Amino acid sequence: QVQLVESGGGLVQPGGSLRLSCAASGFSLGFYAMGWFRQAPGKEREGVSCISRADNTYYADSVKGRFTMSRDNANNTVYLEMNSLKPEDTAVYYCAADYAAFCGLMGWEYDYWGQGTQVTVSS
Repeated sequence: QVQLVESGGGLVQPGGSLRLSCAASGFSLGFYAMGWFRQAPGKEREGVSCISRADNTYYADSVKGRFTMSRDNANNTVYLEMNSLKPEDTAVYYCAADYAAFCGLMGWEYDYWGQGTQVTVSS
């Protein structure tokens, strides 16, 4: 019953904010590096952000300065705070877990994936 469940997506106006959550079950995410990825229709999957086991964070250039990733190991949950949202941010957002100390944004490293939550930025 290893599972990652994303929530918090929805429709937001340009310039608005959303906070995505990813709840883990069946494993303790404190032992994992975690990542957020997104995929828009007709486009390849894109690495958005990741956080290492030591809580170092990394961001794609397209979201740097606007998104913030964090984790709450006690609640087995990782978050993505998204500010100053743009229509280009519209995508399905996925969280992923990697049994490693460090993180990356390529995607192949990750062991577990959630089913995604839709984020739509539109006026």
